[in-house]
Amino acid sequence: MEPDKPTSFSVVNDCFALPPGVDWTAVDEALATIRSYLVPIVGVEKQGLAQALGRVLAEPVMALRSNPPCANSAVDGYGFWGPVGDGPKSMLLVGGRAAAGKPFQDTVPPGQAIRILTGASLPHGVDTVVLDEQVQKLGSIITFDGPIKRYTNTRKAGEDVVAGRIVIKSGRCLTAADVGLATAVGVSEVTLRKRLRVAIVSTGNELVETGLPVNFDQIYDVNRPMLKALVSRFGFEVIDIGKVSDNRSDLRQALDLASKTADLILVSGGASAGDEDHVSALLHESGALKEWRIAVKPGRPLAFGLWNTKPIFGLPGNPVAAFVCSLIFVWPAMNLRAGRGWTVPSAFNVPSGFSKSKKAGRREYLRARMRDGKVDVFESEGSGRVSGLSWAEGLVELCENAQTIHVGDTVRFIPYSSFGL
Repeated sequence: MEPDKPTSFSVVNDCFALPPGVDWTAVDEALATIRSYLVPIVGVEKQGLAQALGRVLAEPVMALRSNPPCANSAVDGYGFWGPVGDGPKSMLLVGGRAAAGKPFQDTVPPGQAIRILTGASLPHGVDTVVLDEQVQKLGSIITFDGPIKRYTNTRKAGEDVVAGRIVIKSGRCLTAADVGLATAVGVSEVTLRKRLRVAIVSTGNELVETGLPVNFDQIYDVNRPMLKALVSRFGFEVIDIGKVSDNRSDLRQALDLASKTADLILVSGGASAGDEDHVSALLHESGALKEWRIAVKPGRPLAFGLWNTKPIFGLPGNPVAAFVCSLIFVWPAMNLRAGRGWTVPSAFNVPSGFSKSKKAGRREYLRARMRDGKVDVFESEGSGRVSGLSWAEGLVELCENAQTIHVGDTVRFIPYSSFGL
């Protein structure tokens, strides 16, 4: 690939401006390109429901029995054959009672009632239940006032789920509620996608592991622990390749190892066009670079390609940019690769609690959180302020157009929870 030709232009005192003469890729275009190169992994396995939480369903779950399996009482009270008209009503109680797990085996005669408890299957001759609180009992006689409609305080068989129907579609990441639903309809084992394996590599001579001695010109490796935590929270398996110095040969070996053990590779640092930016250089050499120089803030030096057929993302070395780009670009890619399908985070239009003038050119993501019905943004947009990631509860997304935002204007807020964080 030929290098970009030099272009003469005036110096702009703005480190976030888009330099003239460079082809920048819009966020939506980059996302479309990433999506076009990815397919789900095919490995599946059967697991019990106890191991299914947070896993991706490979085959739909079909109800093996109806829920509820039989008509039953929704309250404690007295059951009879309804309906009952206006005015006072008296009924003779039959001997015995109906309780959950202990059904009444005989038939309740017309005009008579039976003591029935919540969850008990309705005996023959019962389709309506009157609440305890509405009844006066004297010996074997109960009295209450009508009217009472037929089927009051009862649940029909299968009114929630009918046996044989699909209750959970494939591709869903199973939640605790899904586990409950599958259990209710008699399912104990499900077919799942195998966990996506994500290899994580940090690059940079200046990086030091936390806890080790550090020189004044060195920094702790923030990205690898942060990315490992993100990937784990997303529900995927982490493969820690470690830290690699700014050496092209060492990086090539690390990527080769990652491609043999993982389904997707994340590399932080080295994604730009500097002398020590070896990630993008290696992808150029292999002819596998698909997108980079994304028109996004923070995070414009972002690379995407294939390494030995495995998708690889070259994330910015700056932790704030690496975090944001992981949410916007890597999260949907990992979900697609894992069999969840291409996912778009839920966003909400909310009132702004801040003012801002934005230049045209790049899509921006501001660290933000909701307070008192409005969204506030972190005091500084500087991508070196790692504390802003912890302060925030989500991102405000600003489109590529120039904008002037005043307090009270509507802005788009994406909570961290939309990414499963």
